[in-house]
Amino acid sequence: MIQISDKCVGCGKCVAACPFGALSLVNRKAVASNACTMCGACVSVCPVKALSLPAVGGAAKKDLSAYKGVWVFIEISDDGKNQKVRPVGFELLSKGRELADQLGEELCAVIIGDNVPQYYAELSQYGTDKIYAVNGPEYHSYNTAAYANAMVTLIKKYNPSVVLYPSTFIGRDLSPRISSELFVGLTADCTGLSIKDGNLIQTRPAFGGNIMADIKCPDYRPQMSTVRPNVFKKVVTTPGKMAQVVTEAVAVPAEAAKVRIINTHIDEVSAMDKLDEAEVVIAGGRGMKDQNGFNLLEELAADLGGAVGASRAAIDLGLKPKDKQIGQSGVTVSSKLYVACGISGAVQHVVGMEHSDVIIGINKDGNAPIFNVCKYGFVGDAHQILPRIIEQLKKTK
Repeated sequence: MIQISDKCVGCGKCVAACPFGALSLVNRKAVASNACTMCGACVSVCPVKALSLPAVGGAAKKDLSAYKGVWVFIEISDDGKNQKVRPVGFELLSKGRELADQLGEELCAVIIGDNVPQYYAELSQYGTDKIYAVNGPEYHSYNTAAYANAMVTLIKKYNPSVVLYPSTFIGRDLSPRISSELFVGLTADCTGLSIKDGNLIQTRPAFGGNIMADIKCPDYRPQMSTVRPNVFKKVVTTPGKMAQVVTEAVAVPAEAAKVRIINTHIDEVSAMDKLDEAEVVIAGGRGMKDQNGFNLLEELAADLGGAVGASRAAIDLGLKPKDKQIGQSGVTVSSKLYVACGISGAVQHVVGMEHSDVIIGINKDGNAPIFNVCKYGFVGDAHQILPRIIEQLKKTK
């Protein structure tokens, strides 16, 4: 609730400014009710500075030097048949190793689940110094309350300076809950991470991907971010090494018992639908013009066992659904082969595919920016070039 000091003169400006009707005048003094959301609208209009927002949390007021270690939350995927570590976990460990070295701190993996010891050896290969594990059958399936409680318990006990989460469905669900519990900030959907003056610089697209924002949290710990899959490369730096394992027993809170998984149904997803995991991506832009053009991309992708994506321009034309958009405000891919057809190569698109191993560009404009990032380029009409490529591929089968 908003804080009101004795400076209040009862002018009523705060009452008029409150969008929730949470303020009133009692004996010529402002009084806040439980309807207050601490939006701060009243603070800015008070002529005598009598209103203020309460200080948030406790972490910001502590000695920040007590917070050490770069942590990565490791997500376990379950396709209904097998469980395994999602590849983005290894990507974050690889980047985390770089950040930890710059800070002179440990890199730690945090894994929660059932039978997690099977993952220790693989996690250790990415420069991991320590693994914090919460293991038990009660953690077999993801539960927001249970997992958040376990993470908060570990963070409060060991005080890491940085915690990274994958920008997945689970990561996006879990991290805000933890952020709220700890009264610290959270930067979502980061595409870049670096260290400056001991602080984590978190880079993410803003205003629909039109600008890139650098965000830092100099006063609060831990600094927390969610990071898109395929932004960073997986780098095995310590093959054969075994990290130190710290096992913690964390009881599942009663709140978690309110949610029970009755049944699980997992749809079969073809390789052509897994854009972020595809080894081959065929992408189309405005230059493909219409659905006939994208039919060529679908045919080529089927021949190569790949997935089809699109630039924002093609998405805006309705040629592909929003979840197939590649770029700053869409999916980031890191495929072995990326074929950009009718895509000019604007920076907003390039940042979503530049980490692919081999990039091929097809565009009628020989000066298109896409040719600055591709390894091989075809200057010409994709509608004429693609049928010839498809024909040659069919001859080789």
